Amino acid sequence: MRARGLKRDPLETAVFFIDRCVGKMSIARPLREAGLRIELHDDHFQQDAPDQSWLPTVGELGWYVITRDSRIRYRHLEASAVRAARVGMFVIVAKNLTGAQTADVVLRARLRIRRFISKHRRPFVAKVYRDGRIERLPFSKDR
Repeated sequence: MRARGLKRDPLETAVFFIDRCVGKMSIARPLREAGLRIELHDDHFQQDAPDQSWLPTVGELGWYVITRDSRIRYRHLEASAVRAARVGMFVIVAKNLTGAQTADVVLRARLRIRRFISKHRRPFVAKVYRDGRIERLPFSKDR
């Protein structure tokens, strides 16, 4: 039982939405086994659903997006949807990773993700590097 006044661990309540470009079970299984709450794109949306169609739902549900689409913040419709839906998005920027390797990157970054979501309000887009570092990115109009 939690003592009154203690903050809840953000990773206990956070739900991470795995974008279709990241993969499916090869990333979801290890993340779930590590205790993260995971939702897969294809369990909620059509495979070919444009980003701007699912981003509002994900934002409304308060889920954090994990994607490999580093260009999303530059495309006007998608960037506008991220902002309007107040989405928190983590972009895995390491190249040529399998689903299991991508899961390893997320798990390596888990403590930094916890700190990041505790300190940064949505909307945001943040890079997650292979070594687990996280860097907040400006939106295209912020540059």
